[in-house]
Amino acid sequence: MSHSLPVIVGFGGYNAAGRSSSHQAFRRMVLESLPAEEQRKTIVGLACLMGHVKKQGDQYSNQQGTLLSAADVDNQFRVQVLDGTLIRKIESFDPAAVPGNKKITFDDQQGKQIVFTMQKRDLPSQYPEDWQVTDLEDGQVQVTASALSDYLIESHYELVAKAAGQLPSGFKPDEHYNARFHPRGLQMALLGASDAVHSIGLPWETIADHVNPDQVGVYSSSVLSQMTEEGMAGLLQGRLKGVRTTAKQLPLGLNSMPADFINAYVLGSVGHTEAITGACASFLYVLQAAVRDIRSGRRRVAIVGNAEAGVTPEIMEGFSNMSALASDENLCKLDGTDKPDWRRASRPFGPNCGFTLSEATQYIVLMDDALAIELGADIHGAVPEVFINADGIKKSISAPGVGNYISFAKAVAAAVSIVGKQTVQQHSFVHAHGSSTPANRTTESELIDRVAAAFDIKDWPVTAAKSFVGHSLSTASGDQLASALGTFKYNVIPGIKTITEIAPDVHQLRAKFPLEDIDVSDAPMQVAFINSKGFGGNNATAVVLSPNKVESMLAARYPNDYSDYVARRKQTRANANAYEGRADSAELDVIYKFGESLIDDAGLSISEQGLHIPGFQRAVEFNLQNPYPDMQQNLAVAEAAPDPLCVPD
Repeated sequence: MSHSLPVIVGFGGYNAAGRSSSHQAFRRMVLESLPAEEQRKTIVGLACLMGHVKKQGDQYSNQQGTLLSAADVDNQFRVQVLDGTLIRKIESFDPAAVPGNKKITFDDQQGKQIVFTMQKRDLPSQYPEDWQVTDLEDGQVQVTASALSDYLIESHYELVAKAAGQLPSGFKPDEHYNARFHPRGLQMALLGASDAVHSIGLPWETIADHVNPDQVGVYSSSVLSQMTEEGMAGLLQGRLKGVRTTAKQLPLGLNSMPADFINAYVLGSVGHTEAITGACASFLYVLQAAVRDIRSGRRRVAIVGNAEAGVTPEIMEGFSNMSALASDENLCKLDGTDKPDWRRASRPFGPNCGFTLSEATQYIVLMDDALAIELGADIHGAVPEVFINADGIKKSISAPGVGNYISFAKAVAAAVSIVGKQTVQQHSFVHAHGSSTPANRTTESELIDRVAAAFDIKDWPVTAAKSFVGHSLSTASGDQLASALGTFKYNVIPGIKTITEIAPDVHQLRAKFPLEDIDVSDAPMQVAFINSKGFGGNNATAVVLSPNKVESMLAARYPNDYSDYVARRKQTRANANAYEGRADSAELDVIYKFGESLIDDAGLSISEQGLHIPGFQRAVEFNLQNPYPDMQQNLAVAEAAPDPLCVPD
């Protein structure tokens, strides 16, 4: 039986390279390989996003109010834009002076005491038993304590790794909507999902009116929850800092909140919701769930993605203590310098010393192919398959294992079955996990080489998005997928430009690791393999088809409807281009429907056939077929037969 094809009709988000929709972030990564006009467009759009200039009619004004042309903006702000994007030294806090506390205990060998004065109002409600408190004048007290007491003294500390992939300098998500004390990760989820929805070029209401409410799904999560002060970090730090926790920190800190926020505040959806995590492969985990449901017909539209704001002192210190991050000291050792090159901290498949943490939000919108044809949706690619496999018994929970061989090889085999062996051999490339650790460069390159040999693939291009934007944890494969869509659009495979040579232990018999961008205009890519390896044995690989390949497949599936589809698509593209113009001017139109059009439960209409919800064009239908008809038939026969235990002699 033929399945629905999950096609990508919208994509959006933000990472260290900029905005994902309309390929702005991709263009930043391959900037030097683009024509001058595309370069200027990218610089000007990022300058607006970063707050250097504002659009005013056909011109731009800087912070002093001077009007500038696009060429002026490019000339004046190109350096600031380039320096303020991609991986760089941490800007959101001072990594050399992170606030903390040092636990100290005074020497009490000679029975010494400590005496100090303080405001009476600052006394703890329950102070230590060895404290003797004497009232003084002016609301003060004198405290006499034994030197055996432990004290926390404010003391700053320095992170060993100071580079990260941060959102572009000056871009503040909370300034683009009424953030209401939302944790940064949830702010990013709203902006990323809004960007993806606007990029479709079709009003969401039009899409929703064409499907049943339960045929919409949101698949989203964050692997480390919302670990900023407004979320779990504030909840866990409150007592230690001497401040009260709030009623919002716990619920807003849940790792399912990105999906919940999109349902409640972006879409107003009552459909399916699913929050799955699989460590660094989490994006592909939620993507597989969406692909599964669209292929089966359970869902017709899916919003898929993740948001992760992991650049915090605690998370960075945790990974550093695992020796997972590229420390300043080790970067200097690699380069033989006294100062680390933070821009080149992430070095996949080259001489490296650890990965670089980052933050990002990435979302795509999937439809089944029939709905896309019906609505005239623009198609940016398709995801026919995602495979996930574990490693089996392990000596170390963080060590790589055999599971990725299974997921990756199955993905290549699936692509061969769908588009043919020749297409895979000559028109496919790999978006490697490419974490920039010594273990990854050997194990993943060997994996790619061995699978290439099995399918007789030669000179297989391999790229690694983390060299530009770092490792965004749950969102990492979303960064890879957004980059792959850019390759399909511009016929450029990004080089791994943070390294000057391939490490000697990298397997290169059949894989090719370019150090510069590759122009593939003469042999456009038709298939991308998105590979991910996560802590704990969370391995996943996705097959992504190019829009050209998908269009040829759909033209064959819908020969009588395809010309009408192409005609309808013109307006969709015009709408998407209009949004691109606004977004390039930093008019992001963030969707935030807080408290709007609440559903009145009393207005529900329920019958044996379905359920109608006020405000929704179509009903939830109960026309579910019995999935076990053979069991039901056998059961009916058995119930009709006499009970052998009750038959008289």
